[in-house]
Amino acid sequence: MRTPASLTRTVGVANVVVVTVAVVGLALMPSGNRPHTRPQEVAAIATAPAPPTLTPVGQPPGVVATPEFARQVHANEAGLVPVLMYHRILAKQVASIDRTPAQLRKELETLAEQGYVPITAREFALGDIRVPVGRFPVVLTFDDAHPSQFALDASGNPAPGTAVAVIQEVAARHPGFRPTATFWITREPFGLVGTESQKTALHWLVDHGYEVANHTWSHPNLRTIKRKRVREQIVRLERLLKKLGVPPSTTLALPYGSMPRVRKDTRTGAWDGTRYNFAGVFLAGAEPSLSPYAKNFDRGAIQRIQSNGRKGECRKWCSQYWLDWLRRHPGERYVSDGDPDRISIPEALRGNIVAKRGLQVIAY
Repeated sequence: MRTPASLTRTVGVANVVVVTVAVVGLALMPSGNRPHTRPQEVAAIATAPAPPTLTPVGQPPGVVATPEFARQVHANEAGLVPVLMYHRILAKQVASIDRTPAQLRKELETLAEQGYVPITAREFALGDIRVPVGRFPVVLTFDDAHPSQFALDASGNPAPGTAVAVIQEVAARHPGFRPTATFWITREPFGLVGTESQKTALHWLVDHGYEVANHTWSHPNLRTIKRKRVREQIVRLERLLKKLGVPPSTTLALPYGSMPRVRKDTRTGAWDGTRYNFAGVFLAGAEPSLSPYAKNFDRGAIQRIQSNGRKGECRKWCSQYWLDWLRRHPGERYVSDGDPDRISIPEALRGNIVAKRGLQVIAY
């Protein structure tokens, strides 16, 4: 069987088309069918008390990998990593890419039970993977910053049924399952329009170990607009983050997974005197990502997997299929050696690896 990295790119293109159609369908939906944050909910978020300070999620205990140790734990840090893509989390699905809280919870429980540990898109793109020995990294990503993904109740806690609430609940039941994810936002994050309510929401996420990053200002198809507008779309969102007092983006998710005509504009660029520089740009693809240490890893076009079942176009290209495939092909999956300063791989994969950031490569 061919490895996922060598699968025909037609599949990825087809998946992007499916995502595009679904998202465009949402945009065209009458406003009466779109969930919105009610004024009283916005007020509750803006006036909610500051969240309690939590103890930061601890890093794995110190491990110094050796060839023999790496062999014993079957470490393979050249393996594939699932980067899962979510959109709205609704009590009742409207579009094919919607997930219900129950479906999200079930998928996260499966990940926890199989030994996956969430990391952010930033950590993945930078190759800063700190996962306990013998465990597998997974990247949970949420596009569009819909109100169903995150909201705070009047007590300053994640509102029940939102994506963040579900993540926190699963992490509480599975102590090894780190409560983190990446939220790629646009100009009205989580349906919030006031500066103070936006600031409260984004600071809660950042303070609790989540990543907030760039999904452009108004979510255009970057392929169809002029080069200057591409850079403007990116910079305006960066300026919003600065205004709200959260860190600048390290990653960008392409709206609809669509690459602009000048590809390099998605990694670095400037508009109106403001520059940006991303460590990773993420697609809306159909297969697991290569390891960030792999020679063929492309930081400007990182693959993702749509979260979904195995029906229709998802029969072989969405999360249920790929998580099962990785479980049945353990030799293809990224397995951590528990040592963030070393990259451990089977000897046969030595030629597939590039040591980045001065990390030592251990082959066994």
